Amino acid sequence: METLRLFDLLPRFAEKFNKPDMLAAKVNGKWVKHSSSEVTEMANLISYGLLQMGINIGDRISIIANNRPEWIIANMGLMEAGAINVPIYPTISETDLVYILNDVEVKYVFVSNKEMFDKVNNVRLSVPSIIKIFSFDKIEGVNYWTEIIELGNKFHNNEKLEQIKQSITPTDIATILYTSGTTGNPKGVMLSHHNLISNAVANQDAANFNPEWKALSFLPLNHVFERMLTILYLYKGVSIYYAESMEKISDNIKEVQPQCFATVPRLLEKVYDKIVAKGHEQKGIKKLMFFWALNLGLRYELNGANGWWYEFQLKIANKLVFVKWREALGGNIKGIISGGAALQPRLARVFTAAQIPILEGYGLTETSPVIAVNNFRPNSICFGTVGPIIEGVEVKFASDGEILVKGPNVMKGYYKREKETKEVIVDGWFHTGDIGELIENRFLKITDRKKEIFKTSGGKFIAPQIIENKLKESPFIEQVMIIGESQRFPAALIVPSFAYLKEWCLIKDIEFTSYQNIIKNEKVVLRYQKEVEKVNKNLSNYEMIKKFKLMPLEWTIDSGEMTPKLSLKRNLIAKNNQTIITEIYNSKND
Repeated sequence: METLRLFDLLPRFAEKFNKPDMLAAKVNGKWVKHSSSEVTEMANLISYGLLQMGINIGDRISIIANNRPEWIIANMGLMEAGAINVPIYPTISETDLVYILNDVEVKYVFVSNKEMFDKVNNVRLSVPSIIKIFSFDKIEGVNYWTEIIELGNKFHNNEKLEQIKQSITPTDIATILYTSGTTGNPKGVMLSHHNLISNAVANQDAANFNPEWKALSFLPLNHVFERMLTILYLYKGVSIYYAESMEKISDNIKEVQPQCFATVPRLLEKVYDKIVAKGHEQKGIKKLMFFWALNLGLRYELNGANGWWYEFQLKIANKLVFVKWREALGGNIKGIISGGAALQPRLARVFTAAQIPILEGYGLTETSPVIAVNNFRPNSICFGTVGPIIEGVEVKFASDGEILVKGPNVMKGYYKREKETKEVIVDGWFHTGDIGELIENRFLKITDRKKEIFKTSGGKFIAPQIIENKLKESPFIEQVMIIGESQRFPAALIVPSFAYLKEWCLIKDIEFTSYQNIIKNEKVVLRYQKEVEKVNKNLSNYEMIKKFKLMPLEWTIDSGEMTPKLSLKRNLIAKNNQTIITEIYNSKND
């Protein structure tokens, strides 16, 4: 492997690929492309400007912004100057924002727009280390980021910049990423240049990434998943197009016609639900054909395992039905990379059947992130698993099934937290906190989070994620949390898919006045009871959901009940719904 620091990827890209659309974003309704030479030059000017402003090696700078070319340019420029990037979720709470900025003593902050500027400016007095805030958007009275470029243009201290770059080694810290955390304060994960680059290189053959490809980027760049994939794209010469917003993803996919993009299962579930909803809207033979193809796709097995007759039917389904799925995704998709949470196997099956392969992987911020991933190498996909362990990484299992990892991708440690670092990295092995097993002695399967497994009062251990993922296969269910720690039985808090429920109520002639009223409707509750019973049939007696409650509101990042990467904050949800939980377990008709 080449000896690279992250900022070396820019001149390498310019030399090897020299593309006019290394990065692209939509500005005022038009796609604006940035060539590799332009991006490299602008990053250098940022470096010169920061050096003139007095930045020293090891100083921390934050980027709090949506995905855009400026994010990459500023990131590369500050790293060249020896600074460490501390990117932060734009949706972060003020409390966590103050904690992080103070924890790393950030000197400068790049923000995307007025909303983010106001957020940082509001807490500025609580963070004495901040010298100045720069904005990527032009905002009256706010320092515009090109001021640094203009300063760099005036003071080309090339000799000093080269000295700094030469002093930076691949094992030096490149970034500190704060884990969103479901409990307690966020922890700063220190990742080196080599941590991230080694992980990207180990995944370079997961798909046929090549310079002819375009990738659409919309998962937050401050999250390690999209960050590592950006490094992989740059390493392989893939052009990166940034989506305008989460709401515009569908439009942008059709415009860009990308070969790949990364997503989380929750977004794939929403795409699937929309497709099925459109199927229900069709009439006559078209509707029959749609659901025939859909049911065929849901039974898909790899390598022709269903036999020639199934494969013959699948060819017809692909020509008549699934072709429209592919067109909705731009028509050029070679692979979708899924991570961040467990993917329902049925989604992997049906999309793969539709010639839209989904490569599910697994990892953590602390492992840069990928540990295992389904990929296009021969016999390297297995539905219901996160794929084979990547090259150069070792995995073993503790006595309780916890996954332990060793390799060049394992973090350098938690910032200012030596004790916590020693607790999770023991004898070079990182303790993931996830429980898993190997299928066919090759494919890693995640069975649950160690910290989320709970014990009933009867002494039985319950793995909630497995049950939750089964329940979420129902189109009636948007979110679910299994409860039952130290209780007699497991129960469920269920957030309905209100859009789907509304359609069902219309068909059944049930009045839908409000979310609060509909979840109390007897017919609706009975319909959800059927969904619960369907899952209970495949559970052991002690795992069965004895009771459930329908919830009137979705759990969101804004409500504080979900982390920015869409994990449930179980303790907070339980606390917020303590009255309901007490009612579930104090009821006499157990």
